[in-house]
Amino acid sequence: MTAAPITAAPADEPKVNWTVLLLGFAGMVIGQFMAILDIQIVASSLPQIQAGVGASADEISWIQTAYLIPEVVMIPLSGYLSRLWGTQKVFLASCTGFLLMSVAVGLSQSVEQMIFFRAIQGFVGGAMIPTVFAVAFTAFPPKQRITASVIMGLIVTLAPTVGPTLGGHLTEQLSWRWLFFINVPPGLLVLFLVGRYANFDRGDPSLSKGFDWTGLALMAVFLMSLQFVLEEGAKNDWFADDHILLLTVVVLLTGPAFVWRVLTYYNPIVELRAFRNRNFLVGVVMTFTVGFALFGGTFLLPLFLGRVREYSAAEVGTTMVVSGLAMFATGPFAGRLARAVDPRVLMFGGFMLCAWGMWDAHMVTTEWGFWEFAGVQALRGVGVMLAMIASQQVTMSTLPPHMVKNASGLVNLFRNVGGAVGLATLNTSLTSNTALHMSELTQSIPITSNAMQTMLAGMQERFASSADPAGAAMQAINGMLMRQATTLAFGDAFAMLAIGCALAAFVTLLAKPVKPQAGAPPVDAH
Repeated sequence: MTAAPITAAPADEPKVNWTVLLLGFAGMVIGQFMAILDIQIVASSLPQIQAGVGASADEISWIQTAYLIPEVVMIPLSGYLSRLWGTQKVFLASCTGFLLMSVAVGLSQSVEQMIFFRAIQGFVGGAMIPTVFAVAFTAFPPKQRITASVIMGLIVTLAPTVGPTLGGHLTEQLSWRWLFFINVPPGLLVLFLVGRYANFDRGDPSLSKGFDWTGLALMAVFLMSLQFVLEEGAKNDWFADDHILLLTVVVLLTGPAFVWRVLTYYNPIVELRAFRNRNFLVGVVMTFTVGFALFGGTFLLPLFLGRVREYSAAEVGTTMVVSGLAMFATGPFAGRLARAVDPRVLMFGGFMLCAWGMWDAHMVTTEWGFWEFAGVQALRGVGVMLAMIASQQVTMSTLPPHMVKNASGLVNLFRNVGGAVGLATLNTSLTSNTALHMSELTQSIPITSNAMQTMLAGMQERFASSADPAGAAMQAINGMLMRQATTLAFGDAFAMLAIGCALAAFVTLLAKPVKPQAGAPPVDAH
């Protein structure tokens, strides 16, 4: 039995079959969580995958990169496909392809096979993320859209938080292949729920006439080149690498060409005219910053705990759980506040809380652990949740219904690109500032000083049983200095995040006032 499409009612109390709506939406939310989690769950187990398929360090990084690069093409394209075929068909096709590729990746016997299947998995799975966002702003009555936004906010923030921990435990208890096989049971549930209950709209086959293949090609080359530059630039010393330089030129050429094509073609694959709406423009900037703060913070803390404190995956997960708990606790209150307070106030407050937490972390020392980071994590978790819920309301509140599907793809694209820019910036900052602080420390503590000579003598005595006591002592002192330099570089990176969040807080004031509870445009059945 297929559920009837949900349509708008002219009265203030729209007639909605809540059982059908909630079951269909729940299926899509599970699929969205699965797609976002798949990126993070693999991150903690790359060394085990590398050993399992006999890959080099450079090759194994492509397990992640190959997923992310094609995904950025599907995210904005999903809006057009949803209008063409209908949300249900697009989501079912995306989930089916995602599951098949998950099994194929898990069964791969070489790194080349894994990279190939991961690329397809990222492309087909990319549609599961923005389509849920569009449904929340078209299928739900206005008063319930904030609740739907809170649910999506929890999913988007929870997946990066629990992913590394879950991935580490799966790999330890079973094997790295179960990182991919684990998608099958929830995926089958998603297919059942979406196939039976998620018939929210109808497609418009007439959109297939005059499909803009040129625009698609320009968008694919532009976005994939941009994602590659952001993902690989920091590792390859940016423009010192010929490939990064070449692809940057490609980005600079294809980007403007794609924008021109979209604005002039009668049937564009992406609707950029939404940027004429000031609230959408401000909201997209905020979403970009949320991506920067969310993925940047989730990147920095585990890296610090692993690199400086040498924590295990389980210990990292225990420390990171504070952020997830703070987000979960904030979600219901964020929904209530969004109904009663101007979303601009919530965005401002959310970003300032993020900035406060990140600024506290800039004083990090080599001894910081769970309790020292607990306050930082709590402030960041609360701030990200408030800013995310409010930015979704500001972004979509004044758009006409026919723009919502395309706009949802753009919003999710900018969050992902914000995360990629954040990771690239922070990676570069860590590398350069670690070298800078190491140079400063070695210059401030000359080898000829009495204190250094005393320490060297003590170290040589400690390593007297080794083949080269003097060399071992120098190596130990160098390690201590490097650990301190790395810690200082992490402090600089946390400060950079704090400044970015604080600047974003003041940009929120540029948005036009939004009435509380005016969550989105009227329901559009088509």
